[in-house]
Amino acid sequence: MLCLIFSMCWSGCAGNPAPDPTGPRASEQSSRILLTEDSARREAALTAWASLMRAQGIQNAPAPELQPVTLTVNSIPSMPESPLYLPKVGEGVPMTEEETRESLRRFITQAGPLLCTDRERLSLVQRIDGADGLKEARYEQRPFRYPVRGGFGELSISFTPDRRVAQIHSTCIPDVENIRRSFAGLGPRLTPEKAAEAVVGRTASYTDAGGNRQTYTVAADDKINVRELAIYPIARAGVAAALEIHLVWEIFVERVPGLVIYLDAVAGEIIGADLRGRSDG
Repeated sequence: MLCLIFSMCWSGCAGNPAPDPTGPRASEQSSRILLTEDSARREAALTAWASLMRAQGIQNAPAPELQPVTLTVNSIPSMPESPLYLPKVGEGVPMTEEETRESLRRFITQAGPLLCTDRERLSLVQRIDGADGLKEARYEQRPFRYPVRGGFGELSISFTPDRRVAQIHSTCIPDVENIRRSFAGLGPRLTPEKAAEAVVGRTASYTDAGGNRQTYTVAADDKINVRELAIYPIARAGVAAALEIHLVWEIFVERVPGLVIYLDAVAGEIIGADLRGRSDG
């Protein structure tokens, strides 16, 4: 009954359309929650963009490219004649590191749903000063009890020393309160030991460091480390503009350095894999 309960809660709390009739049934015992694209969310993002342009005196700016479903910004248009700037903090040029972080906080607040509707749960995880002078700030959205994987819940802002915004990319998840309520009380059906057993003999597909698609079949003698539970959104096959949000076990396979397999913690299905562990240590 889990999937049915979650689908009903999501529809009731968020007001989104009901899941596709061909989607998961109650008997499938899946932990997935369906997040669909919403016209109000799109309007809010575009309104935030227009407001940001007006505040900086930019006229007739082209619309940014938005992500499917989340409708946060995927990329901003090139505007060499009328660039977008971070807010000025302090008197010096360039700003100090402390001033830069405050400027970024103000910018994220100003941009609103265009970047992330859950700004209070954004954490700065990396500040990079590139050799070419371009700077970058990377944030992680941490809205749930468990970490978000699969490339979601991330925000990056690239900018120059004179505060000009070069690029923005956000995969932050919207409507987190509704999602959190839908996941409330959910625990994994599979124990870590059962999760390790479930991946033996099964094949996972992933992209290597060179961008090539690879597969790996887990052997019985592999050293398998079931590390922690996580939230893993994926595009739902056969449904336009929809994400399935899963509760998964992160499973590291030592024979392939950095390989992480994501196993649905309720249904026992492999739903993804990547080499994220290479950078996690």
